[in-house]
Amino acid sequence: MSDAAQIRLEPSWKARIGDYLVRPEMQALAAFLRAEKQAGKRIYPPGPEIFAAFAHTPFDAVRVVILGQDPYHGPGQAHGLCFSVRPGVRVPPSLENIFKEIQRDLDIARPDHGCLTPWADRGVLLLNSVLTVEEGRAGSHQGKGWEGFTDAAIDALGREHEGLVFLLWGSYAQRKGQLIDTRKHCVLKSVHPSPLSAHRGFLGCGHFSAANRYLEAHGQAPIDWSLPPRAALGDGFTPA
Repeated sequence: MSDAAQIRLEPSWKARIGDYLVRPEMQALAAFLRAEKQAGKRIYPPGPEIFAAFAHTPFDAVRVVILGQDPYHGPGQAHGLCFSVRPGVRVPPSLENIFKEIQRDLDIARPDHGCLTPWADRGVLLLNSVLTVEEGRAGSHQGKGWEGFTDAAIDALGREHEGLVFLLWGSYAQRKGQLIDTRKHCVLKSVHPSPLSAHRGFLGCGHFSAANRYLEAHGQAPIDWSLPPRAALGDGFTPA
């Protein structure tokens, strides 16, 4: 990965996984991304937001981890946080179901936008397994090198922290969750919140209240899962 990419990685994360960026497979990934852009392909999220999950949630601030697969591939959607979209962008169906479950579980009203940056700033690492995607082609950057990098991030969290909550929704996230020591951390599993599967167990899972109960039992403050109204967000949803 290029020097610029290393600089964009938040310092506390760079100290732990920055060395991974200079590995041969990451150099190959950087070359692939450059070639795709030179070929005129549109890549999401924009370059400065590729590492937004790390920018908003420094290593020592992480309390909950939500694992996604890869970024949204529609125009203007992805901004570096899994399941999140920019203010003003239509809320995707999976995120609608997440909001439905939060309302059912915690009686928190659905927000008027889908920007989850406030969660990230409160200690919820919103991490996709693959950090880039080609416009209109879901999964197009899988197997190009990102998975090893995000595995390294999860491994570092698991080793250096205790008492984290991992929310693993769907088989893809659950396979990646095999890295997590369940003796040290709370791992909550469910089907994916997509419309295809949400009614088979995600809606009704109670993960948000369960995460807070676990945090409180381990001497940590619960997560505030509410979101401010769109009007209060301004433009403060880009990486720090």
